[in-house]
Amino acid sequence: MPEDFVPQPPPPPPPYATAPYAQPTQAYPPPYQGYPPQYVPPRRRSPWFYIGIIAGSVGAVVLLFTFMVWMTVHSATGTAGLDLGSGSRIAVIDINGVILSPDDIDTQLRKFGEDSSVKAIILHINSPGGGAAASQEIYHEVLRVRHDNHKKIIASVESVGASGAYYIASGCDKIYANDASVVGSVGVIMEWTNYGDLMHWAKLKSVVIHAGELKDAGDPSRDMTPKEQAYFQSLVDNMYGQFVHDVATGRHTTDDKIKPLATGQVWTGEQALPLGLIDKVGGFRNALIDTARSVGISGEPNIVRPPKNKSGLLGLLTGNADDLFSNPGQLLNHSPGFYFMWK
Repeated sequence: MPEDFVPQPPPPPPPYATAPYAQPTQAYPPPYQGYPPQYVPPRRRSPWFYIGIIAGSVGAVVLLFTFMVWMTVHSATGTAGLDLGSGSRIAVIDINGVILSPDDIDTQLRKFGEDSSVKAIILHINSPGGGAAASQEIYHEVLRVRHDNHKKIIASVESVGASGAYYIASGCDKIYANDASVVGSVGVIMEWTNYGDLMHWAKLKSVVIHAGELKDAGDPSRDMTPKEQAYFQSLVDNMYGQFVHDVATGRHTTDDKIKPLATGQVWTGEQALPLGLIDKVGGFRNALIDTARSVGISGEPNIVRPPKNKSGLLGLLTGNADDLFSNPGQLLNHSPGFYFMWK
């Protein structure tokens, strides 16, 4: 070995190679350069973040409450619905379904009858009729508004305008119906459910104490007597005569001309026109344009409708509690009913 050779000590081992560590099988990714990652504490949110969340929630609640109050006031003042202008307008009142009470429709007729900006009223009808007295009361309110407020009222039958609904329509200045609309059914029906056999099966007895031979006539727990049958038939016949007479008056004809048509049957609009039960075949659009022209409105007529009944959450919060909870007293209402209704 040459004399000038000086042996050098071996280089020190890396930190991970010394005991008790062994050389790792996988290196750590940058930026740790082979060292285990260090613990990084989570970032703390600013208090303003939570203040913003609370303020936004409060603002949303206030906005929702303000909208609900505005809708309630808007409906109460009768300005909800389609209202395209404050000048010459045509009011449209919808009569849908079975007629049980005259209150809403009478109120709308009075309101639009007294509104000087409303030049005419269209009753948009899609109903099989309903209660005899309710239908009759609306009929007389139509006549009153026409006479006292000098307001033209037109009936436009959509699909069905029968019995009590036709009773109301006959009080209008004109009746429009589609070719396939169903109109007529001038007649009276009285009905109730007899559950006497069910009570007998359940071994129940109805106990009634009354003064007056016909006081409990129509008791649903037993069959009618011949005298009760004649009694109720006389009531039905009397209402039938009122129906025929009022229709004849509204249609500017006589009772004798209406009686042959007052069999309780219905006719299509196409059949009803030559019978004099309607004035013109046509839909709602025809009735609207013709009515507007007849009261001096040119161009596209503006329409105003009464506010719709509230539904959903707003209706639950602002509606009548009776709409949510039925009156238990109604369960005892088993009295016979008289109807101007197409069955």
